[in-house]
Amino acid sequence: MEKNLRVAILGGGTIARLVAREMRGGNMPGVSLVGIAGRSAESKAKHLAREFAVPYGIGRDGLLAWRPDAVLEAASHDAVREHLVALLDAGVGVIVLSAGALADERLRRAAESAAAASGALLYVPSGGIGGLDALKTACIAGVDEVTIKVAKPPAAWKGIAYVEARGIDLDALKEPLTLFAGPAREGVPHFPQNVNIAAVLSMAGIGFDRTRLEVVADPGLELNTHTIRVSGPTGRLTIVLENLPAPENPKTSWLACYSALAALRAIQSNVRYGT
Repeated sequence: MEKNLRVAILGGGTIARLVAREMRGGNMPGVSLVGIAGRSAESKAKHLAREFAVPYGIGRDGLLAWRPDAVLEAASHDAVREHLVALLDAGVGVIVLSAGALADERLRRAAESAAAASGALLYVPSGGIGGLDALKTACIAGVDEVTIKVAKPPAAWKGIAYVEARGIDLDALKEPLTLFAGPAREGVPHFPQNVNIAAVLSMAGIGFDRTRLEVVADPGLELNTHTIRVSGPTGRLTIVLENLPAPENPKTSWLACYSALAALRAIQSNVRYGT
């Protein structure tokens, strides 16, 4: 049996626009958008709220005033750090899309404790990858190794401080260049808009320290390509996803945007398929 779900959005970017559009188009029956919140009176989120004729609020106070069942965080790592625990403490479920913020172990533990104490849902969707059901199942038997390679066209890596500090001319690349290789805990914070999927994989599997992340700028690619490899006592798993970049934001895969809609449908329904 599906329940009516009151949802507020935190953020005003590509994902927020998609969700608002789908709700207005009647493609999310039983889910109502009660408002959109941003950081300030001049946030992009304010213009989005005006466009879709829904209330606009500032920060956590704005969100809580609408008494939502769930907040869809589609903003930033900073927004997760600032609002996640307090929203959960208030009994409001949170769907976290900027999952890389949870590489901070203290923040993640505080969020998990708040969710357990209040009964509110803390939900980190799959984003632009698949295979988390198989990974979680394999982890019951034990997993020896998990790796993820995130390869995207050079344009996806522009405007990132970590890349700019290395003095890389992304427009001049003629062959693939590895921007980072190492533990996910170290790499995820360097790419706050690009590799949230590595954070999801780490939390669903063997953790940030044991999950290996490789980040690649590849001028030969048109699609955002994620290669996941898992090995352990139950066997080996290799998944390759070739995702279209979101039209307005090449840093984000279009599949990751639609994952937000899938998450809303999942928490609305009592019927589940898959692990």
